[in-house]
Amino acid sequence: MILVDSSVWVDYFRGVDTAEADKLDTFLGFEQVITGDLILTEVLQGFVSEREFNQGRKLFASLPTIPLVGEEIAVQAARNFRKLRTLGITIRKTIDTLIATSCIEKEISLLYSDRDFDPFVQHLGLRSAN
Repeated sequence: MILVDSSVWVDYFRGVDTAEADKLDTFLGFEQVITGDLILTEVLQGFVSEREFNQGRKLFASLPTIPLVGEEIAVQAARNFRKLRTLGITIRKTIDTLIATSCIEKEISLLYSDRDFDPFVQHLGLRSAN
């Protein structure tokens, strides 16, 4: 099971040729790709036209969507943020901390192209699908 971050979906939908977008294309045929509620929001809000929005919504409707945050994940995400900060690492976006923590706690691999996830892999046990 692989959760795909919005950083990869954006490149995928824009047709940007990246290693992660190529992996996503491959995974869509052979792996169980899932999305999360927060990622769904991030990606869909980026579409400019109604037609693109509807195409994106149709693709996401074919994927299982899981809830990423609840009280336990929220508290653990704060702990993870604080732990990384003690190591001199500041994560730029709270939503990335929530996504990474959810994946760690639920033992789900994450495909991403956002460097904010690297410290979670290096220090906190996030499984990278990269």
